[in-house]
Amino acid sequence: MGRVPAVEWPTLALIALSYAVWALGTTWAAALFLPLGMVMVVLAAALHSSLCHEVLHGHPTRHRWLNEALVFPQLTLLIPYGRFRDTHIEHHRDERLTDPYDDPETNYLDPAIWHRLPGWWRGVLRFNNTLAGRLLVGPLVAQVAFMAGDWRRIRAGEPGVLAAWLIHVPAVAAVIWWMAAFGRMPVWAWLLASYAALSILKIRTFLEHRAHEEVPGRTVIIEDRGPLAFLFLNNNLHVVHHSLPGVPWYRLWALYRAERDRFRQMNDSYLYRSYGEVFRRYFWRAKDPVPHPLWKDH
Repeated sequence: MGRVPAVEWPTLALIALSYAVWALGTTWAAALFLPLGMVMVVLAAALHSSLCHEVLHGHPTRHRWLNEALVFPQLTLLIPYGRFRDTHIEHHRDERLTDPYDDPETNYLDPAIWHRLPGWWRGVLRFNNTLAGRLLVGPLVAQVAFMAGDWRRIRAGEPGVLAAWLIHVPAVAAVIWWMAAFGRMPVWAWLLASYAALSILKIRTFLEHRAHEEVPGRTVIIEDRGPLAFLFLNNNLHVVHHSLPGVPWYRLWALYRAERDRFRQMNDSYLYRSYGEVFRRYFWRAKDPVPHPLWKDH
């Protein structure tokens, strides 16, 4: 695997790039041609979220306080970094992957809960299980569920949850200050672009995990090397990341190439050749049911 350097310059460079592209998108590019500015904001905010994922895994330096300071302004606006960090670390308990109660990032529900939902909400969740639905309503569905869950945790006094939301206030205030002081983009365009960034991130999470009896078989490989793979910092090689979560993004492909057959055997060939294949197969068709298919319906 090799020794990880004390400072990971490729990651630092991308952090600087994400802020630069976002700043230019909200100012010069928005004034020149609004759609160009919006595209730049979408790409920069999505990349920044992927970089937050790198940070919570201990990159790009060996100092957690410095890493978190580097991504403090939250360009996607809605997800407190502290809650993303804590829930994602919980998600990395691989033996719990896809569990409707113990995996905070799963989209599966307990069948008993599913059958008690009103029909209109089941329809929304079924649509959300297509890629088109995940792009259009996925960020909203996830945000409502996330905030409702955190509100329950705050009321129950769960440690760290309220603090993460309070720290999120200045993280978003810094972004709003920039927009008020320097922004040349209409508020509606900025908010739409920020939502679109979350939609793009839903492409990555759409089929990262599946219901499978064996734990390693639950995590996907997407052999894509295009723009989306870059935007997701190679997290399309998701089984590699879950096997070696401390490895920086720019080393994942070398590790995968070196042991391709082992990783494919490990995840029981849960494999797609590209994101294009994912779009063709699942844009209008659900990949999975919403109720967990391996849980008995009581």
